[in-house]
Amino acid sequence: MPRRRLRPAVRSGRNPVAGPPGGRQRTGVDTFSTPLTTARLALRPFTDTESDLDLVVALDSDPEVMRYLTGGRPRTREEIRTASFERMLHGGFWATHLRTTGEFLGWHCLHPVPDATPPTAELGYRLRRAAWGHGYATEGARALIDRGFAEPGLQRITAHTMHVNARSRHVMEKCGLSYRRTWFGEWPEPVEGGEHGDVEYVLTRGEWQEQRARR
Repeated sequence: MPRRRLRPAVRSGRNPVAGPPGGRQRTGVDTFSTPLTTARLALRPFTDTESDLDLVVALDSDPEVMRYLTGGRPRTREEIRTASFERMLHGGFWATHLRTTGEFLGWHCLHPVPDATPPTAELGYRLRRAAWGHGYATEGARALIDRGFAEPGLQRITAHTMHVNARSRHVMEKCGLSYRRTWFGEWPEPVEGGEHGDVEYVLTRGEWQEQRARR
């Protein structure tokens, strides 16, 4: 989706919502639609229901959540349904809930990048404002990174955000990704700070293995 990219990272992120249905790159990862749990979180695939759509609409209605995505403009229900929610149903996206209460916190994603060499998946996350500052973004992202690299085909994981979004960059760094480059793109909506560009963070399989050995 060049030049029409929506940003899944919480308070940031300029990566695509997902690849086209049916156009998924084969990375060897066959676990893009299975649930998983962490110490505090339960991640499950989204379902094609109005109740799940309601969750995403509420999330994208908070101007602070959308600050680095649309400049703070909430998205309409129809816009969400057609521009992002339908794609979120085709694997690679998980609704993130608190295990103890079932409370919806937001979502995480890890989906293959079509035609990438070496085989690559893109990481993203978006959480409700009430869920910020508790380490949930990092906890869910780390679980997806481990899930992705558990399959032999995946060789690297990338993540993108705005250069000025220090909090989202901090999450990427806590997950073991490292800064690779700054780049400039054209976006449907101008966002304050966009003149500084976007950044790409990367974690390779070899780097992940080294980090795992040190845990």
